[in-house]
Order: sequence, then C-alpha cells, then structure tokens
Amino acid sequence: MSSREVVTFVLLIIAGAGGCTSYRKPIAIVGQRLPRQGDEIMVAGQLFHTGAPVVLWTDPGGYDAYRTERRFAPWDEADWDKTLEKYKNDKNRVNSPNRYGVRFTAGSDGPGDGPLTPQQFEQVRGGGWPLELLRQKVDQFVYHYDVASTSHSCFATLHDARGLSVQFMLDLDGTIYQTLDAKERAWQATKANSRSVGIEICNIGAYPPENSKTLDEFYRKDENGKMRVVLPAYAKAEWIRTPNFIARPAREQAVVGQIQGRTYRQYDLTPQQYDSLIKLTATLCTVLPKITCDYPRDEHGKLITHALPAEQYENYHGLLGHYHVQTNKQDPGPAFQWDKVINGARRLMGQKPLPPGDVINQPTQTMAQAK
Repeated sequence: MSSREVVTFVLLIIAGAGGCTSYRKPIAIVGQRLPRQGDEIMVAGQLFHTGAPVVLWTDPGGYDAYRTERRFAPWDEADWDKTLEKYKNDKNRVNSPNRYGVRFTAGSDGPGDGPLTPQQFEQVRGGGWPLELLRQKVDQFVYHYDVASTSHSCFATLHDARGLSVQFMLDLDGTIYQTLDAKERAWQATKANSRSVGIEICNIGAYPPENSKTLDEFYRKDENGKMRVVLPAYAKAEWIRTPNFIARPAREQAVVGQIQGRTYRQYDLTPQQYDSLIKLTATLCTVLPKITCDYPRDEHGKLITHALPAEQYENYHGLLGHYHVQTNKQDPGPAFQWDKVINGARRLMGQKPLPPGDVINQPTQTMAQAK
C-alpha cells in the first residue's frame, strides 16, 4: 500500500470512528484534482452542466474578457497605453481598459444603483455576487449574430477593436465560449446589459435581398450541390475547434423575412449551433429561473419582430433578440428558428412545449426547406 493510500485509509477510519449514527462529510484529499467535464458554464463562481461543449476563459484556447490588453495584437503593442494610442482618433473603438462592468452601477442602465440596495452594491462591486441575488436580478437572455466568420474573429472585433464584451459566443461547430462569469455586466445590448446575459452566435448576418452579396460569398454549394460555409481568406480553419469541420446551414435555402418592418435575407444557423444553443438556453433558464423560456409574443401569441415598446420591455422576462432591445438591430435575423430553440429547451427542462408563433419560420416552411 502506498503512503498516499495509507493516509486515505487512516482518515476514513477516523471519520467512521464516531459511529454510523452521525453524518460525516465526504473526505477531500488535500491537493486532489477535480477536473471539469468540458460542458460546464460558470454562474456566480459555480459550475453548471449544459451537455454542450464549453470552453471557459480559463481553459486553453479560451477567450478572456477580463484581460485589459488586446488578445490578438503583438504583445509589445497590446497593452492599454498602446491601444489608446492606436484608437485615439476613433470614438467608436476601444476607449476604456475594461470591457465589462458591475451590474446596476450608476451611469449604466437605469438610475443610480438600479434595483440593488447600497448594501448589495457594496457586496457585489468586488465581484462577490451570491447566486441567489443574481437569480433575482437577471431575467433576460439576448441572442445576437456576430457578423463574423468564427468566434475567434468575433472576439477580436468585440474585445480588441471595439472595447465591448459578451458572456457567451457560439462557434459554427457548436462550441460555446464563455468569456466572463454570467454575474458580470457585459457590454452587449445597451439598456439590457444589467439585467441580461448575451450570446454572439457565429453567423454572417442578414441583408436586404437586393444587397446580399456577402451571403453569396460566404455560402456556396460544394461539388455535390450542398450548401456550405466558405471561410474568407483571412480566417484559419484551426480557429474552429472541431478538426476538418464543414459548416452547413440547417436549411439549404436562405430565409427571407421582415425584421423592424424591413425585409432581410439570411442563411440559417448550423445544426450543431442549434443543438448547443438549445442546451445553453435550457441551462440558463434553469439556473436563472426569472428568464422565462419563451420569446416576446403579441396578443395573438405570435413572435414580435420589432423592438419592444418601453413599457413592454421593462416588464418582459425571457428570451430576446437584439432587435427586441434596439430599433437599429436585426439580429438574430429572420432565419433564427425561435420555436425550435424554445421548445427544444423546454423539453430538456421537463416543461410542456408552447404553441408555435414564429411568423417567419412556420413549421411548414421549416420542413420544406430542410429537405
């Protein structure tokens, strides 16, 4: 018997010496490694399983939005002073060493400290959000498309060039990257920032039908006549975590529909993205139960395809498109299958499915275009 085994055996004997009538906590061996399974997200410092592939900012190959230097600049040019010098004449670019903030701080969303009491704010300002308090305050999950070729490109734009952030990114192969603990106030959706969690879904976006050249460059048919994503020359295949991954939209044909009263054309997410997004949505709606697993609906139960009026938005708790928050946004676009996402998530949560209400992606259209 090794010395380590002897120590463990002795500790077990000591633990049992009090008899079987009293409860004893399981003994942790000093220095014992507790490995991640690879599907956990972090919420208020605690890990929660999703069933989907997750790369945390602490993992090799992760994207760390806590860092103040630019991730993809040469190291001797990446620090804050060099970044400020680079973007000093561009007000729309990086203007702070921080890319995130504290939820409900003065000067952010809402007046003063928002719904936090002064005592609560002092507790959380250093990062110490109790999970129960976070559950009371976070009630929205915002879906974005990133207009990028990969999550690598998305982070380079958000973090390095624009000084923004988002808690999650979803790559073409279904890999979820978490860049910040969900307790942080990411800079991703203006007035929704303090009360929401956001995700940037890798998708090149939606365009007016008469001006959708970008779609035709990014989506092309292969030698077998099947539609696939073609990465631009600057993007590297190794930026996608799954080796030799070929990204294909869930439906062969582009979807045309109206957002904010204007017509847009867009290709669908990949099946792998839907699978991971459904699992992440179910996880967040479970861990943060004030996020109702449904989308904004009108009085007839149909998907609202424009920004919510102020009063409706203030009282809304659930899943949102970026376009529900801001009038100048169209993401996640007309191809996003809302019913597929929410009812897939609800099944995982053990909840009954809701009636279909996606006025763009009706079930008949989805079935026809999926063939």
